[in-house]
Amino acid sequence: MQKKKLMIHDFMKMKQEGQKIAWLTSYDFPTAQFAEAAGMEMILVGDSLGMCVYGYAGTLPVTMEQCILHCEAVRRGAPNTFVVGDMPLGSYQVSDADAVFNAIRFLKEASVDAVKLEGGTRVVSRIRAIVDAGVLVIGHIGLTPQSSGQLGGHKAQGRTMESAKLVIEDALAVQKAGAQMLLVEAVPPEVTGLIAKKLSIPVLSIGAGADCDGQLLIVSDLIGQFTAFTPKFVKKYAHVAEIITEAMRQYVKEVKAGQFPTDEHCYHMLEGEAERLQKLLAS
Repeated sequence: MQKKKLMIHDFMKMKQEGQKIAWLTSYDFPTAQFAEAAGMEMILVGDSLGMCVYGYAGTLPVTMEQCILHCEAVRRGAPNTFVVGDMPLGSYQVSDADAVFNAIRFLKEASVDAVKLEGGTRVVSRIRAIVDAGVLVIGHIGLTPQSSGQLGGHKAQGRTMESAKLVIEDALAVQKAGAQMLLVEAVPPEVTGLIAKKLSIPVLSIGAGADCDGQLLIVSDLIGQFTAFTPKFVKKYAHVAEIITEAMRQYVKEVKAGQFPTDEHCYHMLEGEAERLQKLLAS
């Protein structure tokens, strides 16, 4: 039975009924297939692909072309899942017109269902412009990696009353600008819970506690594929880096020992053809 693709009204209903939304990042066709088969309700093609796929130190070098390319692959792998394209640094900061142009590129070239962009009060005009152009927007506040330099690095936000008030102001501004969902990153659950109760749109967490409408994780963290570091909020459900490395180590060992390939891994000539070939070479 084909999975039913959920849309924004379904997510609004889930919030109203207290059903949690599960989503995950994905960057390629096979992983998107796995996510859809697992029952993931949303997939984010995050600019975290910069670290998880390309080995960059952070998300800042990621381009629109890279994001769209990976969105296309994910859409092919998960045709019945709500896919979100992450707008990289430089794709919306310069002007409202740039923001609209690049958001529309995601829809036209990669068939995503929504776009995500970072920032609160400072990006309300961008959100409003994209929404007015007919594109669904997911906001992203708290720890915003694209502007982490201004935040003093990749640090949790909202841990003091003054900082928490700013995060809540950002949340309210994003909703008022027209965003249909909100991602809150690295914020105390006490703050996230207040935001989730105050906002009418779904409020989703990545490292911001359980008292909200759903959870996001980076797939490379979840399956134990990315080993450079593990954020505090990550739970590893598998350790594929160890499995893959051991499989490759065994392959090297068998090649060196002449144990691979064996006869069962070889294609043989049709019956009688080998003899004909030998006779031809001998003549």
